Amino acid sequence: MPSETETLLRDLAQDAENVCRRYLPAGRREGNYWLVGDLQNTPGRSLYVRLTRPETGKGARGKWTDSATGEFGDLLDIIQARTGIATFPELLEEARAHLGRPALVEAMEDANTRGAVSSDKRAAAKRLFAAARPVAGTLAETYLRTRGICRPVPSAALRFRPTCWHRQGGEAQATPRPALIAAVTDGAGGLQGVHRTWLAADGKGKAPVAVPRRAMGQILGNAVRIDPVSDCLVVGEGIETMLSIREALPEVPVWAALSAGHLGGVSLPQGLARLYIARDRDPAGEQAAERLRARAAEAGVAVIVLAPRLGDFNDDLLADGREVLRHRLRTQIGPEDRVRLKQPA
Repeated sequence: MPSETETLLRDLAQDAENVCRRYLPAGRREGNYWLVGDLQNTPGRSLYVRLTRPETGKGARGKWTDSATGEFGDLLDIIQARTGIATFPELLEEARAHLGRPALVEAMEDANTRGAVSSDKRAAAKRLFAAARPVAGTLAETYLRTRGICRPVPSAALRFRPTCWHRQGGEAQATPRPALIAAVTDGAGGLQGVHRTWLAADGKGKAPVAVPRRAMGQILGNAVRIDPVSDCLVVGEGIETMLSIREALPEVPVWAALSAGHLGGVSLPQGLARLYIARDRDPAGEQAAERLRARAAEAGVAVIVLAPRLGDFNDDLLADGREVLRHRLRTQIGPEDRVRLKQPA
């Protein structure tokens, strides 16, 4: 029986193009290969990833080679290089999240150790979030305003930390940087992890590092629950994306699942009548929305998929403004929720 790592590698290989689009977006497909400059996602053609099953035994699907350095490897190497994940269990969790796979049912080689590590991560996440402050009046507020987000955000979901440690891959020491801290909670409201977005020194953008976003703790199945749920809910990928929908439709509760893979696996609350899935306009976003739509429909929840005009709803907000986005979303949501909307504020 194949190990879980072998199974994940096989399934990632089947999804090789989407893996590349997500983790090496500076590259492009040419024929049977994804071409990019290197593992740091530099534009170029030196590194190539096989996307299809070859007719010969050479160059298996999902394998990559950097012709400039002679390095080679598999898709887990690419995910590790682009996320900066330091431990193998967390790397497997990221791979499962990309595939929209629920948490492991079968035990891994050392389940007791894995459970202790997960517990430590959750405890560290709780300490970090507890030490953070409300967003108002901080660099996090400056950052959100540069993204067109001006409504106050709840401190139960989003906070700011002026000195949050960030370590680049290969660096011996971490560097303290300001960060937007998001609480990742479960259905009972328990904090299971945090998501960190490191910010530039003036708050007017993300920090100039290779990986400015990173999650810690148990993310899959959970979400950044920005608003309490009523009978309807809007779920999408990124925090800024969902805050953009909240900016235009503050009457409707929103959650952020943090990535396409996590969107496909998010746990839905009991008693939910209507689910709106705010997808990103890319193949990974479409596939994640379809996975969640199928799960919700099977549970008897009515589903509508909301589509942005541009890449995501934050792009729409920045390009068109709050009122135009509100009008566009109003035409997409169902009549049951349209009646709850107030006059534009």
